[in-house]
Amino acid sequence: MVSGYEKDVLVEADWLEQHLDDETVRIIEVDENPQLYAEAHIPGAIGFDWKEDLQDPVRRDFLSHDDFGALFSSRGVSSDHTIVVYGDRNNWFAAYTYWYLKYYGHDNVLLLNGPREKWIADGRATSSETPSYPPARFDAKPGDEAIRAHREEVLAAIDDSTRLVDVRSPAEFSGEIISPSGYEQEGAQRAGHIPGAASIPWSQAVEEDGTFKSADELRELYGSKGVLDGQDIIAYCRIGERSAHTWFVLHELLGREHVKNYDGSWTEWGSLVGVPIETGPGAR
Repeated sequence: MVSGYEKDVLVEADWLEQHLDDETVRIIEVDENPQLYAEAHIPGAIGFDWKEDLQDPVRRDFLSHDDFGALFSSRGVSSDHTIVVYGDRNNWFAAYTYWYLKYYGHDNVLLLNGPREKWIADGRATSSETPSYPPARFDAKPGDEAIRAHREEVLAAIDDSTRLVDVRSPAEFSGEIISPSGYEQEGAQRAGHIPGAASIPWSQAVEEDGTFKSADELRELYGSKGVLDGQDIIAYCRIGERSAHTWFVLHELLGREHVKNYDGSWTEWGSLVGVPIETGPGAR
């Protein structure tokens, strides 16, 4: 495990390497690019497609807790397993899956400190074989709304003491672009940011190799922008995966109790009728 943070929720690659054959552990890879899993993954890891497996294709929403439980059960993951998640892009969708598992009540979940790119760059073992585990029983609980924000409470947060954190790039925050190049299909009608939001790109929380910065560095990063001054915090990005990474930092690593991820994020907010939007580099 990794020490120095408020919660013991990170594992180092050395620890995971020693537990590859541990039947009490299930390793899950979730990538932005799901095709990477077939090329190479940590031996024994189960691959989930964030869009095809983990989202309702019609409602652009979570699976129901029954469907979520059935999915994990069918892939051989039980409620008794320790789940370790990792993925590409410095664990964007791994952190999203971690948050998703917490939402549906699975507390025994850990995040690999560093993405799949680091595992491969360090010369650790990989496999292209898809593991087959017998069906298990995963009991998903009703969703924990204490860690998920919806548009109504985001709108209310503009006028109260809640700290809003925009974790997108500065160009997205200022309104220079609606979405990065290559992500136009995930765009919105308007560009800019939610009024009062602090601009703290998610990437500032990690080192060049994708491992997390120290607890002191993280406190300085978010404290310097006033995010830690209030009791309640809501993070958002474009579709909720980068903000899940920031939620992980604030809620799990720094131990802030009242942190929510707004997974509707900019694709929702930027297309809503009648909500306020700001442009320019200013922040709270």
